[in-house]
Amino acid sequence: MGMLATVMNALAMQAALERTGLESRVQSAIPMSTVCESYIRRRAIRHLEKGRVVIFAAGTGNPFFTTDTAAALRAAEMNCNALLKGTKVDGVYSADPVKVPDAIRYDWLSYHDVLARELKVMDASAVSLSRENKIPIVVFSINDRGALAAVLKGEGRATVIKERA
Repeated sequence: MGMLATVMNALAMQAALERTGLESRVQSAIPMSTVCESYIRRRAIRHLEKGRVVIFAAGTGNPFFTTDTAAALRAAEMNCNALLKGTKVDGVYSADPVKVPDAIRYDWLSYHDVLARELKVMDASAVSLSRENKIPIVVFSINDRGALAAVLKGEGRATVIKERA
């Protein structure tokens, strides 16, 4: 059901993007030809070359792999410059800031820091896959209006996870 929910969210995102004039495509790891394209790497690359936004849905299409791992996998396959992780809070914290008010917020962390401290921003597979492919992870709040646009401009409040500077 979770994989299907990501397809619904992807279709909603596509509609929102197209309302602003951005041409986009949804590709699903689970074939659903009546609502979106099936994930085909070469087709996704071609859409990107044509300037379209490609939204990947349904994770990897396999159980036991999170959508975070799927995002890291697709980022590696598409040779992306970064992986953006929208979440409920404005970055990575030492503990859940909702439950622990004095939790420490980090501006940046290494992949190793995230894994060694067992920070719960993403599953370990996603962080490791990003590390292996040298893809920085940018964690920002989806609840802050304009946060995505700010992150895309290299501004705003976020945590960057990457190799040590």
